[in-house]
Amino acid sequence: MKDMRRPGGMWSLYKMGGITPAITSMFDMKSAQQMAFIRSMIKEQRKNSLYDISLDTVELVVFDLETTGFSPYNGDEIISFGAVSVTGANVCEDETYYSLVNPKRSIPNEIEQLTGITNEEAAEAPDLLHALRGFLEFVQQKVLVAHGTGHDKHFLNAALWRTSKVNFSHRLLDTMMVAKWLNPKLKGYDLDTLLDIYEIEVSSRHHALEDAQMTAKLWSKLIPQVMERDVETLGDLYTQLSKHA
Repeated sequence: MKDMRRPGGMWSLYKMGGITPAITSMFDMKSAQQMAFIRSMIKEQRKNSLYDISLDTVELVVFDLETTGFSPYNGDEIISFGAVSVTGANVCEDETYYSLVNPKRSIPNEIEQLTGITNEEAAEAPDLLHALRGFLEFVQQKVLVAHGTGHDKHFLNAALWRTSKVNFSHRLLDTMMVAKWLNPKLKGYDLDTLLDIYEIEVSSRHHALEDAQMTAKLWSKLIPQVMERDVETLGDLYTQLSKHA
């Protein structure tokens, strides 16, 4: 009989991530290991308290997703991940993650035109489980930042549940919410408007990595303004944003 307690076997996977990856291992060991890694990382994420960390030194990952549409619960899928590391207000431009994703469904024509991602390219891309693991390996336990986080959070949560039966638990900050707090009288808070106001050069829109890099530059402009208001820690910022939600 196969030894379930051998290193990397079903018993090890059960201890790392629970029964779901252990059962999956009977069918696809590589996928089970990916799933166990994701479940373990999400579990560890819940243990960390980052609220006392100074905004000068907090480690962040600014990210963006491109998707086939707007609803992960009605068949829409992630087609690319883009992310860049930031420390405080300093964008680490050489520390990035980018991956296409095979959505295993047709990409609508308007999304192909908007993102430049073709069905042919997507068909050759990694599947969701592998791309998601790569993204989480890049993120580790850092705080996530995005612009208009609702869309991205829903897709990440759906992806985590579908692939690994865990819920999204990373701490998340929204540059749109920060901008609304700092500039309550603007007519618009979409990314294009804010890039223009803060004089950030637009490279290529609707490309996950380039959008993430431009959002990171926006973050780097916002944080000095935040700290001028005696908001010094991550916890202080969450407190302020909760008052203006």
